[in-house]
Amino acid sequence: MSTRTIIEARNLTKAFRGGVVAVSGLDLAVPRGSVYGLIGRNGAGKTTTLRLLMGLLRPDQGEATVLGMSLLKTSHELRQKVAYVSQCQQLPGWMTLAELCKSSASFYARWDEDLARALARRWELPVKRPIAHLSGGEQRQASILLALATRPEVLFLDEPAAGLDPIARRELLASLVDALSQQDGCTILFSTHYIGDLERIAEHVAMMDRGRILRSLRLDQWLQTTKRVQVVFDGDSVPLGFTIPGSTRMRTEGPVFTALVELTSEDQLNQARGIRGTRVNVFTMNLEDIFIDLLERPSEEAPAPSERILLDDHLCLL
Repeated sequence: MSTRTIIEARNLTKAFRGGVVAVSGLDLAVPRGSVYGLIGRNGAGKTTTLRLLMGLLRPDQGEATVLGMSLLKTSHELRQKVAYVSQCQQLPGWMTLAELCKSSASFYARWDEDLARALARRWELPVKRPIAHLSGGEQRQASILLALATRPEVLFLDEPAAGLDPIARRELLASLVDALSQQDGCTILFSTHYIGDLERIAEHVAMMDRGRILRSLRLDQWLQTTKRVQVVFDGDSVPLGFTIPGSTRMRTEGPVFTALVELTSEDQLNQARGIRGTRVNVFTMNLEDIFIDLLERPSEEAPAPSERILLDDHLCLL
């Protein structure tokens, strides 16, 4: 593990009963102190990936390490440095938030009671009401409060904003930013399907599909280098075998070739521009545009034969 890598997975693979492959040969490297977002369609394997990293599931192949160790077999001291909020976290309904905080303080050496109280005030959480009597959104906030108050070095969040209204979501994101600023080198890995959440706090974004990470870049790299390129040919069709270097998804319709391109140099467009009668258009994209272009499939039951995606230098039909 690199001194800058705090979470790492190599060839991580997990299948469930019935042969359903949830994670397939996944490689991941999360830099220390970063906020790293995983995004993908429902069923892409995000939750299973987090559970494998946390040591809650045993992989069929590959390995995963956090802080240089597998959480499948590690010490209580190391586990105290890692916090996890699952997508369907269940807290003891008969306990109040105040009682949960008191109980947690006895297990975590770095427990921060001042932070717990500050977050409860900020989110207007009733600390003396049984958890079962809180709304779903309040229970979600309580789970995240308990995780943040442990002052973890690594924080895993599975769909942290699920069940929260827009105002509560914004408050949560602001609190995560505050938590990062108050802790030395805290690393956050979170999954979400809210594009806006990623754009507000993530430094690195990985797009995941069918159990694999298709592409992982810094957020600024996604926005600066990922372009939609359209080439219109003078004729009835696109020349056989035509492509643009750096293309990850390509579509043809009559004489129009459209591709999602990692465009790092104008030289990548020289071939297209050198063909007589062609028109080349380059469009900027936001993260939502990129997500849809990269992950949208024309039909789950009958994929269009003209739709192609380039993964790991192999061209595969979808």
